Amino acid sequence: MNNLECYNFQPKLSSFREEILQGLAQSQKAIAPKFFYDKRGSELFDQICELEEYYPTRTEIHLLKTYCGEIAELVGPQGLLIEYGSGSSYKVRILLDTLQHPVGYMPIDISFEHMLQASAELAQSYPNLDVMAVCADYTQPLQLPSYGKKPVGKKLIFFPGSTIGNLDPIEALHLLKQSASLLETGDGMLVGVDLKKDPAILHAAYNDALGVTAAFNLNLLLRINNDLEANFDLVNFRHWAFYNQDESRIEMHLLSLKDQTVMVEKTPFNFREGETIHTENSYKYSVEEFEAIANQAGFQAAKVWTDANHLFSIHYLRKR
Repeated sequence: MNNLECYNFQPKLSSFREEILQGLAQSQKAIAPKFFYDKRGSELFDQICELEEYYPTRTEIHLLKTYCGEIAELVGPQGLLIEYGSGSSYKVRILLDTLQHPVGYMPIDISFEHMLQASAELAQSYPNLDVMAVCADYTQPLQLPSYGKKPVGKKLIFFPGSTIGNLDPIEALHLLKQSASLLETGDGMLVGVDLKKDPAILHAAYNDALGVTAAFNLNLLLRINNDLEANFDLVNFRHWAFYNQDESRIEMHLLSLKDQTVMVEKTPFNFREGETIHTENSYKYSVEEFEAIANQAGFQAAKVWTDANHLFSIHYLRKR
């Protein structure tokens, strides 16, 4: 396909190894959620997005379909769309079908195989769109591939799925500042943000009846076994997710069901029964709280859309 280019800046396995060993050596063992997304992890997350309990995906899709015309007006013609964590590309198609003659699409994702497949399908579906697939960790400093094939109007960074909630507020501010540095004055950023709500709704979303979220969490140990020299026994760990009211966040952990020692790269790690590996946070915000962070990062809150039940929000931020 003449309209598909790939750039592989995937973090080296040595970086994965170092972060896992460092995380497991902490007093509160922890692994960054970006490591969920190997091929199987990405597939499991796509399944999570289809679950009845998991309201963020369907609510965000409803908002995108309802307000895509307004978004297109804000972006204007010949936009260059940059997406963090491209996943299955379903949501971005809603935008591409509505934007006025978009010239290019640049997905940035840490899961190379998953993104490459989705990008190839998208390049085939939109033959007049230049697709530049970038395998990279978007939470780290980025230098985007230059694009000069066609005149570009505004750039729009698209960060859906409430993934920004995986970062604590200081990290979210840092990412927004970093994003602003990739944009010119007047360019935009479209961000999905999960809102504060009844903890029972949150609990159900991260503890689904079919156990898909549990499988997604446990797959992290399987990935460590596969990619590193490790011997986690998955039957000795359990998915544990709860809402931390004080921090306004869902926490996901892997709970050790017994006293045990696990070897990772010839390094022993001891687990007490009931000890956990902290694998993810998902921070929840009010609209005003998130807009305050965006303002600190150099953005103007231009528009926000929420659903009738006030479960989820999409923010259009304009670079000042």
